[in-house]
Amino acid sequence: MDAAIAIAFAVLAGAATALSPCVLPVLPVALAAGATGGRRRPLGVALGLAGTFALAAVLLTRALDALGLPGDLARWLAIAVLAGFGLALVVPRVGAAIEGRLSRLARSGPAAAGGDGLRSGLLLGASLALVYAPCAGPILAAVVALDGAVSAERLALGFAYGIGAAAALLAVMTLGRSLTRRIGPYAGRVQQVLGALMLAVALLLAGGADRDFQAAIADDLPAVLVNPSGELEQTGPVRRTLARAHGGPAGARAALRETGDPLLQDAGAAPEFAGVERWLNTPGDTAPTLRGLRGKVVLIDFWTYTCINCLRTLPHVRAWDARYRDAGLAVVGVHTPEFAFERREGNVRDAIAENGLRYPVALDNDYGTWNAWLNQYWPAKYLVDAKGRVRYWHYGEGAYEETELAIRMLLAEAGRPPAGGDADVEPADRAAAGVTTPETYLGWERAKGFANPGPLRLGAQDFGDRPPAPAPDQFAFGGPWTIARERAVAGAGARIEANVGARKVFLVLGSPDRERSVRVLLDGRPLPDRLAGPDVRGGVARVGAQRLYGLVDLGRVERRRITVELDPGVAGYAFTFG
Repeated sequence: MDAAIAIAFAVLAGAATALSPCVLPVLPVALAAGATGGRRRPLGVALGLAGTFALAAVLLTRALDALGLPGDLARWLAIAVLAGFGLALVVPRVGAAIEGRLSRLARSGPAAAGGDGLRSGLLLGASLALVYAPCAGPILAAVVALDGAVSAERLALGFAYGIGAAAALLAVMTLGRSLTRRIGPYAGRVQQVLGALMLAVALLLAGGADRDFQAAIADDLPAVLVNPSGELEQTGPVRRTLARAHGGPAGARAALRETGDPLLQDAGAAPEFAGVERWLNTPGDTAPTLRGLRGKVVLIDFWTYTCINCLRTLPHVRAWDARYRDAGLAVVGVHTPEFAFERREGNVRDAIAENGLRYPVALDNDYGTWNAWLNQYWPAKYLVDAKGRVRYWHYGEGAYEETELAIRMLLAEAGRPPAGGDADVEPADRAAAGVTTPETYLGWERAKGFANPGPLRLGAQDFGDRPPAPAPDQFAFGGPWTIARERAVAGAGARIEANVGARKVFLVLGSPDRERSVRVLLDGRPLPDRLAGPDVRGGVARVGAQRLYGLVDLGRVERRRITVELDPGVAGYAFTFG
């Protein structure tokens, strides 16, 4: 029964993917072919495209893994093919050359010369199959959730996905065929417009726009289309399938732990590091690979250096690296930036040195590894066993004892049981219980919780000398500011009023061209040194490097009014609290 439910979900997922925006640009080529030939040619195009895609995707996944090639290779090849088809429609001479070759291929064989056009449609659909690949991504990965060798069940799920896609494509092509005949006199212009659309979509796919759509489909399809009550998601295989669609191990952990399963799980083969701009802390800039680390237990730590939650976990990661390195633990940091300045190698090097990290750190500036792992959190920790499979994961702070126990269990499983007890960890800061004020961004893109009237807008904006008094957990700009996408730059007399419930107040700031001052007031009075954070002396913080600055430490969670007055030119990014 579980297998039947999984196959049914695969059919629905294929149908949903076939109607996604990144597939629709493929249709001009398919519709142009379907407008001529026998009555069954559209059926052939749909079956050829969906069937070949499903088979190739299932087998290609295993081939890429076996050869150790990056998983994004097929995606980028598909984007290139999509752009090529778009160019063929925009430039008639290129299109004519491609069409001539495809026509000769389609006419080969006894069934192509006449009859109902099914064979020629199959051949053309197969030739378009690779273009379909960017649209499947994690959805196909979700329905084909079995690991290891290619199996009958894996193939069945892949073809069920293809059947759903074929049915949806056929419906669209059948409706579009009559429309194509009506616009026949304008076909040339229409093809050029659609070709330009395909080129535009190829650019969007290259920028990662498809990943956002895939995530939305993966989140909404099971609950809305399959079973609004959500009861379907309680079956074992489907829970694990949907968990991957909801964020790989991120979703798998929630699904598995709810069932009371033991500490170590198996979320499948670990994705390889992908799209790393540069490796730091590696001899000779050598690039570690998970394949090369087979035989070791690997701890992968996703972090970014202005994230207070990440910084609080680093003492534990350092301790595990020191205690278990000789026993076979390999720690790898993946630095995936939240802000643009966190992409700068020098800034990350400084953070590595300041935090005393001895293990390799990847500069994941383009989110290649983040996306390969379908990660969603800072910090996030994954444990990969000696065979290269993801066995444990945790998000955010805490669960240190649990994580260390998982490390020790995996080392023992690999035949390298560590001696002694838990690692000694230097006293580390912890988030205080009872904090009410959430992380708050100052830039236009994610600004929330501001009491100023009207929405923030990009560019220069004067908020006046008397900003509104913020309600609890609200903020208010005062004076002149220049609001950018991810930051706000202070003008003369700029300040921020905040009504916070927290023990500690941090603010990501930067003034990289020269050092400037930021003054901190508590309830309208200069901040006393006994309540000052580590970066404040005499009520003033000296701001230079772009990083997280500790402004206030009340000793316990309290409701207080904080005022931050900034010199002109200081950029503010985000408040965090502890």
